[in-house]
Amino acid sequence: MQDSLKHLYDPLVPESDPVFSEEDLASPKKTVRLQERRVAVEGGGRWKPRLNRYALGGAILASTNSILLGYDIGVMSGAVLFIRESLMITPIQIEILVGSLNVVSLIGSLASGWTSDWIGRRYTIVLAASMFLIGALLMGLAPSFTFLMAGRVVAGIGVGYALMTAPVYAAEISPAMTRGFMSSLPEVFINVGILLGYVSNYALSGLPVDISWRLMLGLAGVPAIAIGAGVMTMPESPRWLVMEGRFEEAKRVLIKTSEDEAEAELRLSQMKTNIGLDSSTGPASARRRGQGVWKELLWRPVRPVRRILIAAIGLNFFMQASGNDAVVYFSPEVFQDAGISNKQQLLGVTIIMGLAKTFFAFASALYLDHFGRRPLLMLGSAGMAVSLAGLGLGSKIIERSGSKPAWAIALCVVAVCADVSFFSIGLGPITWVYSSEIFPTRLRAQGTSLAIAVNRVVSGAVALSFLSISRAITFGGMFFVFAGIMGLATVFFYFFLPETKGKSLEEIQVLFENENTASS
Repeated sequence: MQDSLKHLYDPLVPESDPVFSEEDLASPKKTVRLQERRVAVEGGGRWKPRLNRYALGGAILASTNSILLGYDIGVMSGAVLFIRESLMITPIQIEILVGSLNVVSLIGSLASGWTSDWIGRRYTIVLAASMFLIGALLMGLAPSFTFLMAGRVVAGIGVGYALMTAPVYAAEISPAMTRGFMSSLPEVFINVGILLGYVSNYALSGLPVDISWRLMLGLAGVPAIAIGAGVMTMPESPRWLVMEGRFEEAKRVLIKTSEDEAEAELRLSQMKTNIGLDSSTGPASARRRGQGVWKELLWRPVRPVRRILIAAIGLNFFMQASGNDAVVYFSPEVFQDAGISNKQQLLGVTIIMGLAKTFFAFASALYLDHFGRRPLLMLGSAGMAVSLAGLGLGSKIIERSGSKPAWAIALCVVAVCADVSFFSIGLGPITWVYSSEIFPTRLRAQGTSLAIAVNRVVSGAVALSFLSISRAITFGGMFFVFAGIMGLATVFFYFFLPETKGKSLEEIQVLFENENTASS
């Protein structure tokens, strides 16, 4: 009986799945699952792993923090139209207001690695929600541009914490075969937040100018309280618990996020081995709290770690160099330049853009574990290159035509929606998934925080300079530049990012030890 079960198991199960013992294979529950795999594969189909509800619940709770980030991005794009009129601020101050969040979030990104190693992933997410709450209150009640910037700074630090911790937590609690879906949930929730921000802009745009933007910004404080409380009900990351030497707690979490206790035991053993622990290692020796990590990352890193750094930093660089944040933040200005002058029409078009982003982010999350990271990433980046070229062409035609032809305006609207949709298919979700899964456990928090720090620096540079450079070379010229960058990004992804679909976190480092895996 056991031999026949092995025959079912060996050729059909990805090598990343746990290798079960004789006793495990005798389990009736395991027998049913293996038979399901055999029928699916022999029938020409694909075996679909079941979503673990406990792991999914934890990933969703961690990812809800991203709604606040998305809301801030979406609502600020419309709120600046009213802030400019209410506080009489200059175009330079608008650039600083919008771009400062991305620059300041660098502080949170760099600190989040140390913080999440020190107090855990869960409490770091609570800390991020608390900063969002304080920042929202300061911005909503701001009597001047200075106070508005103060709130923006506090919220920006919270953004940095949330961007790193939520996908890392989701990756660490997820089983290997569904990790892509669960780790991409933060990007889905970011897009939900952006859409809610757009809807808030549209709904509140009819209020008096001095009240509308305050409500738009201050409303973010309401969900921050609920999210902070909800996160406290989710379990801590089992990999962080293992690093702390809290093996029994880690095992209890793993039992709930695995198919059975045997799989939980195996995952626990893999985590101990990966971190350099054995069953006799106690809490004192396991409590590393990130000590020596920066030296391993930046001072003569071993070859696999160096390749991981190149992949993670390159991916995060291109995510923001694509100009997506600038398109989202300044979409009203782009559409205004294209000939749409009515404020409610401007905000209505941004809602259409938000719907497109959210739909394709969710679709990408659903199929990420089916198609893999590389195909969706290269499809998204190539699609962005074409869309941005189309947007540049439409903008150039409008710039050189005094009549602003309707077909050129329609081309710009369609190209913007296509651009953000392809971003949501590829770079949007996959940057967070890939960055959070490729670093070894001991280096994951600090390594991911370093990659996201690059993300924040580039995002801030683009947001702070987008309007100024566009005034110098026009919007059309700017979009052609972004199109060229995305062409280079597609080539980089092909040569430097190996596929990680279906691999356990403990196996992924091996991919970067082999020169031939990058383009496989």
